[in-house]
Amino acid sequence: MKTAIDSNILSALWSGESSAPRVAEQLHRAREQGAAVVCAPVYAELIAHPLASDGFVDKFLADTGIRIDFVLREEVWRTAADGFAAYAKHRRGSGGTSPKRLLSDFVIAAHALVQADCLLTLDPTRYRQDFPKLRLL
Repeated sequence: MKTAIDSNILSALWSGESSAPRVAEQLHRAREQGAAVVCAPVYAELIAHPLASDGFVDKFLADTGIRIDFVLREEVWRTAADGFAAYAKHRRGSGGTSPKRLLSDFVIAAHALVQADCLLTLDPTRYRQDFPKLRLL
């Protein structure tokens, strides 16, 4: 099984948040069950983490066996575009202003849906609403 990992998982671990022990266990379990990956947008978000220094993210990912999917298939981009468009249309139709969510959230979910088997995240509500077929951990 291939598990895609959201940036909030590694951020919680690195920042020592209260969820860190649970996150560490979930990461360990994911690695036992197969491959663990982050997509390119997650990698970019991790590089911006306040505790990340030159080489830290690459070393951490290498040391933990988490692979980076830098190449996202066309299906990922189309799935993300469809989800983001539906979200924006719904937001405008409900009297909201411009979309509050970022396109990267939709790319992360689409990557997990198309190029992995599930997504490990601390924010399942965000993804469940727009990607009901996505298996969330």
